[in-house]
Amino acid sequence: MREFCYEIVKNPEIFKENVLPAHSDHRFYATEEEGKEGKSRFCSSLNGLWKFHYARNYATAPKDFWREEFDCRNWEEIRVPAHIQLEGYDQPAYTNIQYPWDGIEAIEPGQIPQDFNPVASYVKYFDLPEEKKDEPLFISFQGVESGFALWLNGSYVGYSEDSFTPSDFDLTPFARQGENKIAVQVFKWTAGSWCEDQDFYRFSGIFRDVFLYTVPKVHVYDLKIRPLLQENLSQGLLEVRMQMRGEGGSALCTLSFCGKEVLRAEGFSFSEKVERPLLWSAEQPNLYDLDIRVVDKEGALKEVIREKVGFRRIEIKDGLMRLNGKRLVFHGVNRHEFSCNHGRTPSEEEVLQDVLTMKRNNINAVRTSHYPNASYLYRLCDEYGIYMIAENNLESHGVWDQVARGLRPESFAVPGDRQEYREMMLDRVNSCYQRDKNHPSILFWSDGNESYSGAVVQAMTDRFKELDPDRLVHYEGIAHDARYPEVSDVYSQMYTPVKQVREFLKTHTGKPFLLCEFTHSMGNSNGGMYQYIDLEEKEPRYQGGFIWDFVDQALLAKNRYGEEYLAYGGDFSECPTDYDFSCNGIVDARRRPYAGKMQEIKYLYQNLRVHVTEDDVRIMNKNLFTGTGEYDCFCTLEQEGRVLKKEKLSTDVAPLQESVYPLPFSGKELKGEYSITVSFHLKEDLSWEKKGYEVAYGQGVFGTFAGKLPSPTGADEEMPFSARTSVEKEDSGAGWAGEKKLTVIRGSLNLGVRGAHFSALFSYLNGGLVSYRYGGRELIQVMPRPNFWRAPTQN
Repeated sequence: MREFCYEIVKNPEIFKENVLPAHSDHRFYATEEEGKEGKSRFCSSLNGLWKFHYARNYATAPKDFWREEFDCRNWEEIRVPAHIQLEGYDQPAYTNIQYPWDGIEAIEPGQIPQDFNPVASYVKYFDLPEEKKDEPLFISFQGVESGFALWLNGSYVGYSEDSFTPSDFDLTPFARQGENKIAVQVFKWTAGSWCEDQDFYRFSGIFRDVFLYTVPKVHVYDLKIRPLLQENLSQGLLEVRMQMRGEGGSALCTLSFCGKEVLRAEGFSFSEKVERPLLWSAEQPNLYDLDIRVVDKEGALKEVIREKVGFRRIEIKDGLMRLNGKRLVFHGVNRHEFSCNHGRTPSEEEVLQDVLTMKRNNINAVRTSHYPNASYLYRLCDEYGIYMIAENNLESHGVWDQVARGLRPESFAVPGDRQEYREMMLDRVNSCYQRDKNHPSILFWSDGNESYSGAVVQAMTDRFKELDPDRLVHYEGIAHDARYPEVSDVYSQMYTPVKQVREFLKTHTGKPFLLCEFTHSMGNSNGGMYQYIDLEEKEPRYQGGFIWDFVDQALLAKNRYGEEYLAYGGDFSECPTDYDFSCNGIVDARRRPYAGKMQEIKYLYQNLRVHVTEDDVRIMNKNLFTGTGEYDCFCTLEQEGRVLKKEKLSTDVAPLQESVYPLPFSGKELKGEYSITVSFHLKEDLSWEKKGYEVAYGQGVFGTFAGKLPSPTGADEEMPFSARTSVEKEDSGAGWAGEKKLTVIRGSLNLGVRGAHFSALFSYLNGGLVSYRYGGRELIQVMPRPNFWRAPTQN
């Protein structure tokens, strides 16, 4: 029997042993009732407390703890899923570009740190009931950073890397009735860690769900759902392919929408037409239900599957990215998977809150920067309507940075042209695709982030296209390495100024253009974002961008007094670190939107552009599929913070059209400043917000004036109505209207200055201006003093 060899952790060409083939993330149940409840008798969670041992490196880690006779019951306990750094072992460490071992150990790509490379050893005892003894048994690890070896009952089962996609193993040959001992050893850094240099906290451990599962004798191992549309979008074709475990039997399949049956088919593979399908988009996320009942050759029900199906067509045509035939613009955001409580293990409630925040603030797209997220996010994006760039687990910024600065040759890039990383990267592409292939929200696959380019990256794109001809592929690295222009279906850049985008598109005409990162949101930011929104109208091939980024990466910690605070890079005494660069969010680490940023983003990302004059309103509908009749429109007249009138306005502007409507009232008779706001609100409850929620608005501010203000030249000027009352109360004796020169009055303790319509008083005693009156109004309460401090800002 083969034993685990630690040398494979150092070898980029060996990244898995005995891992089962990657498969779709469909759920399967024994009965329809289980499916409705979302609880399957086939699955048993291993989340909870595990026995645990921490070591600084492999040399000091226990070597035989996996043996049956090695008793681990007296070990400490640790929660699973969790990062060991948030459970009291090792420490959280944040770096952006630099590798966490930079300057600590001198190693080259493919090598791993030896002195400090924490090893986490886990043990779980579980009982296998007698009724399960003849059934196959599997285990699934949904996410482990960054490599791990697995044993069951003293036998080596296998090894796996790629921190962010599932690893399944067959335990059947090693399991037994009664008590079983699972042993897992997790290595913080492997040879693959050179490709996991994302801008995030460096954690390790079993950080996503772990569960045992069995399967019926006839079982759908992998499910591929391929909804296709004709070019005219009038007819759909549903292709379904199932990879089976076990022989015989059949599958009875039904496609329905809102309970109404659309088609029925039988077999493990079929293609059926769907007439005039309702289409999926972020605006209208129409989803069909595909119900699959698997029966054995006697007709007995063995498993039930229910998956969502969305018909939509993404393509590049005439140089434009089009969804269902319409030019698509991404109003997107990058999102690290992060929680201030649990690091990269956010709760389902936190993930749902993220999606709701996006929908409520007109964000229509998310890029999973820079690794596959937990499956729950993808299901929510399908359901609520969020476009996705599904990014593969790749970033080697610390290597690419050296190439970019001329410190290393092009051949130094990882994976670049290094063939020793080729199979590892292709496996990551396959794992990313296979798990998530059935999600209609995914419009793009992405090879990764900030890793230069090269032959290996080109091979990754080729593999994505081989696996999935129906989606597009994104990669920003071609902006820095022009040798492989076909790596990406779009031009993609980061933080490029608007002027440079315009100049680039004059000479690069073959593809759409995206900013996969823009308007960096650290500190007081997002101020110039409107320029990019204006560019959407002027340059058709500029098709939007993704804000960096969504949520601050900060962790709840306690100070010396036991008080909670949000800690960022450097607060855990780690070094090297990039300090508060971990906080770039438009929501804070507790998921509270930053009001100033989010207000601007919601306004600029709205699809209804509203221009208000004193007489009418021009409404430009930038929605692709939704008319303004789907919203309630209100016109509101306000003055000095008081609502004077609010009336409903009936509008019916078709998608991608504009119309002008007369206002239902006028404010011209008002004196002073007044505003007219035209706003659009949800007409009915939706999944992400209730009826009445404001989705877009436009406002005009106007003013009429009364009274006269004497000018320094003696000519009358109109003055604001708000100041007129004060002037009428002022003594109109000599010294105002007739004066053209300054009068200076020197007192013993004060110096006075009086002009045509103002007076000032300077105090010798206090050394400054103590009074300034304009139009009879005192404008100073406290003597002004120079202030050379301002609130610290970033970015």
